[in-house]
Amino acid sequence: MRDKALSLLFEYTKGDSLRKHALAVEASMIWYAREFFKLSEGEIERWGVCGLLHDFDYEMFPEEHPKKGNSILLEAGYDSEITDAILGHCSLVPRTTDMAKTLFAVDELSGLITASVYVRPDKSIATLEVSSVNKKMKDKAFARGCNREDIKQGAVELGLELPVHIGNVITAMREKASELGL
Repeated sequence: MRDKALSLLFEYTKGDSLRKHALAVEASMIWYAREFFKLSEGEIERWGVCGLLHDFDYEMFPEEHPKKGNSILLEAGYDSEITDAILGHCSLVPRTTDMAKTLFAVDELSGLITASVYVRPDKSIATLEVSSVNKKMKDKAFARGCNREDIKQGAVELGLELPVHIGNVITAMREKASELGL
């Protein structure tokens, strides 16, 4: 399942930064599925696939994202829980499943964490602290593209305090640090 999703991602997404973002969101989705929701191996893989594919159409179809991608995914046989979660991460449909809420919660935050690592002297996620991300979150000029309100809302939808959620996503991304270039 992951190999098929990776092929689709690489077919539609040529940019390294968007590919790495997909991998970061995949890592976070897997972490939440495994550690927070305690799902089965098959479900963990499905959640990872959702993370991998959430923005796969963005580069080719930015004006139609994620609707165009959803059409492609439905034609390819992906299930409605994955496609609805992808629509929900852009608030096009209500987020009613744990998968949808988690995708929304980790998407913007993974971008902010990545940006926070890039400005560190050691450029390593291994030394990144929750307090550093909190500080960067308050700086509106830093990583302007990361929607702070979505990050806060995502933590609320998961029923977590924001610092706990930030720590979870840092932990998830550390597991894939070399793949993410962090």
